[in-house]
Amino acid sequence: MALGVALAVVATGAAPATAAPAPTPVKDAATRAVEPDGKVPGGFTSWKDLLATQEKLVKAADRLTAAVRTQGGAGFAGIVAAPENRELRVYWKGAVPERIGDLVGRLRRDVPVSVLPAAYSARELESETNRLGRASGSAVTSIAPNPDGSGLTVSGADYGETRSKVAGSAVPVTVEAGVTPAPAARWNDDAPWLGGAAWRNASTGLGCSTGFAVTAGGASWMLSAAHCGSVGQTATDPTGQVIGPIAYADVRRDVMLIRAGTAGRVYNNDPAATPPEYSNPVAGTSSTYVGMWLCTSGAYSGTICLCQVKMTNVTIYLARDVLYGMALIENSTRKNAAGQGDSGGPVETPEPSGTTRQYAVGVISLIDTSAQVPCTGYVTTGRICSWRLYYAPWSNATTAFPGIAIATG
Repeated sequence: MALGVALAVVATGAAPATAAPAPTPVKDAATRAVEPDGKVPGGFTSWKDLLATQEKLVKAADRLTAAVRTQGGAGFAGIVAAPENRELRVYWKGAVPERIGDLVGRLRRDVPVSVLPAAYSARELESETNRLGRASGSAVTSIAPNPDGSGLTVSGADYGETRSKVAGSAVPVTVEAGVTPAPAARWNDDAPWLGGAAWRNASTGLGCSTGFAVTAGGASWMLSAAHCGSVGQTATDPTGQVIGPIAYADVRRDVMLIRAGTAGRVYNNDPAATPPEYSNPVAGTSSTYVGMWLCTSGAYSGTICLCQVKMTNVTIYLARDVLYGMALIENSTRKNAAGQGDSGGPVETPEPSGTTRQYAVGVISLIDTSAQVPCTGYVTTGRICSWRLYYAPWSNATTAFPGIAIATG
């Protein structure tokens, strides 16, 4: 598909001259349901029904993923959760091992599982991704394995140059032209700090969003995006109140930990609306699979649902850094999914029984500025928003910081 020119880091510059949303004097513990407006995909009668089906598919996919890791899965290619079709699709190159086949049989007692043939395994596609990344230089901005194991999808700013750099690929390659990733609050939070709130880097003035409260080593931390700052710098809220120091950062996974007193809740209100604000408790974590329906909740854009995962295990090539293990989501309505200032903010999915509790899925990282749309929420002059974005899944956080656990509310 033909896309525009750039992916952008989803941070904002120094504090805008226009007034920020009015501060909320007292933190409101109100909780509300998080559900998108409009028609529910797949003919479901409600979002709760779709989310309940999605949750079953994700749990089955997690069991399969764990089995592949522990029992060996040389032919494993990928998994697609398809809640609209009410099935889990597993792609495999060659014969499926007996133990995996037995597990699939058990899973089919609860959810429909289709095992489909793949041309290439995930290992083969990962190897070719690494080779192409080394060989293509700045011509390639991202490489992702197709979840059905059919090959790779490669993006670059210039179609012809990108096409020429991957012409000798050992696997089929689809080239998307014009895609160049680049990095992308609420506004007066206080301790204990919640996810989805605005924070600023006291050293650089960059504005980002808090992600999820986590615990590790007996201490509490706030998860956000690594491109928002460096270890030793200080995070504050927009009023200058100190949140805490940036203590750990993994640039390759685009995740960081801010040392702070936190609580397991996330803001989900419109940041441009008048008080009262509201937040929702975090119920736990969720893995990421192609086909899942998710919501984003950056401090600038607010909570936006109807976002669907299109790719996983994406490798992003920025000017100075390479990011690994990223996921791509798109707003199915082609309206805003996230924008500058939303970096580090929550990517979540509602727990289906009441949609008032949220599973942590990841944190916002990059927007595709070639897919620009009008911003939502708190709109400042010159701010860029997009219907297409990349996020760092929860697995990036656990890989970067072994031993962390989500803080629930």
